[in-house]
Amino acid sequence: MECRIGCGACCIIPSISTKTKLLPNGKPSHTPCIHLDDKMRCLIFDHAERPSVCGSLKPSFEMCGNNRDEAISYLIMLDELTK
Repeated sequence: MECRIGCGACCIIPSISTKTKLLPNGKPSHTPCIHLDDKMRCLIFDHAERPSVCGSLKPSFEMCGNNRDEAISYLIMLDELTK
């Protein structure tokens, strides 16, 4: 499965604890990552500075569902379970 164009759910819902030059305090959950472009695609997808947690998220039907709303709902549930 490939990332759904215009989704960005996995770049919005999860928090990122990894500190980077542009995310010195990481990223809180339910906040769009500053590396998302206007088409909801990661601008640092193939770059070394991409946090490892981002690389660990692989598109799958379980995580992405049939549409963006299902992906957001699933990731919110995971976020709540891992608090």
